[in-house]
Amino acid sequence: MARNSSQIRVNSLRGITVAVALVVGAASLPLQAQEQVDISGSWVAYGTQNIMERAAGPVSGNFTGMPINANERALADSYNSGMLAEPERICQLYNQWELADGPWNLRFWPRVSPYTRDIVAWVIEGTESQAGTTAWMDGRPAPSKLAPHDRAAFSTGSWSGNMLVVRTTHMKSAAIRRNGVFNSDKATMTDIFAPHGDLLTATYVMQDPVYLTEPYIYARSYQRSAERSVSPHWDPCIVNYEGVAEGHVAFYLPGKNPLLTQMTQIYHIPEYASQGGAATMYPEIRNKMKAKFVASYHTFAKKCTLYCSTGFRPPPPPKAAAKSSAPQD
Repeated sequence: MARNSSQIRVNSLRGITVAVALVVGAASLPLQAQEQVDISGSWVAYGTQNIMERAAGPVSGNFTGMPINANERALADSYNSGMLAEPERICQLYNQWELADGPWNLRFWPRVSPYTRDIVAWVIEGTESQAGTTAWMDGRPAPSKLAPHDRAAFSTGSWSGNMLVVRTTHMKSAAIRRNGVFNSDKATMTDIFAPHGDLLTATYVMQDPVYLTEPYIYARSYQRSAERSVSPHWDPCIVNYEGVAEGHVAFYLPGKNPLLTQMTQIYHIPEYASQGGAATMYPEIRNKMKAKFVASYHTFAKKCTLYCSTGFRPPPPPKAAAKSSAPQD
């Protein structure tokens, strides 16, 4: 696959956890010289890989590759998307993690001090009802742990070589996978933006002491747009009345969610793998699944019957110039 159109899920690679830890650790050290590069402008995310995850969202019960604990699994098992019709939950899906999990482009611009002309923050434009990220570069302290958590959260930034490292706290609880897996309001997020030529690799790391046992890591690639004004916006999320009776909350009681078997029914992934947990992040899970999967492969439908299209259509190739039938001189 072409490098400039890859979105790479790396939460299943053991070594990347160590690499990200080294980068994040390096960002907190005093650097003798920091190479600040210009990442301003628009960066386009192409929907050529993993678009089911990032657009329509995964099927119910697909927690594979997520280091969730038993509490998170119980919360996700009770999830009913009908709850998003409650006025107080209509826009609940979106916080800063939506940059990683959604099909969005990125747009950066610097915020400059009117007095020193230094860059005091890098701003990453928001999407829908996600308020974006303002990564303060001026060393300001984080708010109190008791401070309100608003849509903008709080972010600080620093340079590690030519990589912009952004750490976000004070986030609202929202979906980190749009099938019921949510982060708590104690979660923190670290973003590492590494430009190289006209490509930008972004690594997103979610840590949550309430619901995750290990960091959840997601990486994507973007290509610089020739148009610096490409917007990541979709239509805004608007709270409205959807006919839900006051006091009604849509959810499933334990053991009553009929959708949790979809991973087995559609993809033949065993329940112990689809339920998630840190063990499902690593390649060894394939060895555990392989023998039974291969043995029953002859019973699988060989033609897709459900969720066969993501709606993504690549741009058409340029038309060849029509050949003239006029006689040549």
